[in-house]
Amino acid sequence: MNISLPRLSSRALALLTALTSSALASEPARSIIVQSTTSTQNSGFYRHVAPAFTAETGIAVRVIAVGTGQALKNAQNCDGDLVIVHARAAELRFIQQGYGLQRRELMYNDFVIIGPPDDPANIGDAPDTRSALQRIAA
Repeated sequence: MNISLPRLSSRALALLTALTSSALASEPARSIIVQSTTSTQNSGFYRHVAPAFTAETGIAVRVIAVGTGQALKNAQNCDGDLVIVHARAAELRFIQQGYGLQRRELMYNDFVIIGPPDDPANIGDAPDTRSALQRIAA
């Protein structure tokens, strides 16, 4: 699946809008706290999505960027309105334990190994990334 940044951003914006409007329906929110991973923060994702979300909703976005485990702990302590992390098992536990309302897949990573066309490590036919990296290291 190949999703462009504008399409991903519109999905993220729609998700943020839906989650904040349903979770905060009793009182208009002026800001939300997103507990997030550092990798998502470092990607520039929030620099693109947060201003658009604020412009559309009037709700300011504050991002707390930490590791996945810490983000989930922070949210368990009610120090966040939305969690964006990347550990499916931990996310499912978080919801099963009653800390979260719903889980949505928002994005994914592709890992690409780049090398010379003559493929000296013979990774072109490797069955998976681990095998390819082992061949490179050998």
